[in-house]
Amino acid sequence: MQECVQPKGDTNFRGLLDKIHFVCSKLPVPVIVKEVGNGISAEMAQKLIEAGVRAIDVAGAGGTSWAKVESQRALNPNQRRLGLTFAEWGLPTAECITSIREVAPDIPLIASGGLRNGLDVAKAIALGADISGLAWPFLQAAAESVEAVDALAQLLIAEITTVLFCTGNASLSKLKQSHALQKLG
Repeated sequence: MQECVQPKGDTNFRGLLDKIHFVCSKLPVPVIVKEVGNGISAEMAQKLIEAGVRAIDVAGAGGTSWAKVESQRALNPNQRRLGLTFAEWGLPTAECITSIREVAPDIPLIASGGLRNGLDVAKAIALGADISGLAWPFLQAAAESVEAVDALAQLLIAEITTVLFCTGNASLSKLKQSHALQKLG
């Protein structure tokens, strides 16, 4: 999406899976693929896994909209409108997690995209993510102070701990196995 909206964006992705496969076969470390705000479908996840990718960050819709960012950088009104039209485009993070888990139950899966608090993190884990990432709350706190970042981290821990208590789970791995999502509301 970002490349479609971006001034002089490169939309030629022919052969990209072959290139990913080449990189995966040559690097001595696992390759992780991260989307940039549009989410990764189960079908695409399967293709990436077949290409050798060892982990996926779904980066679903709801987080940073790069179409919206590019609309602000637009060189003309049509580009600006294109970015705004597709500002909310993409697969929701929750949908990415559940659909990928159906086809790839063992791939390490990172949930990001629209997560704002510890409850969101816990929900993503309960859906099947292995870990979660959230940027916006940390960027806001970092703009304020180092102390605000520390306070946010402590709050996130308290929120996740509260979810574990309320669902009767001793750890995030237990939460993931418990299928407790219905308890999370």
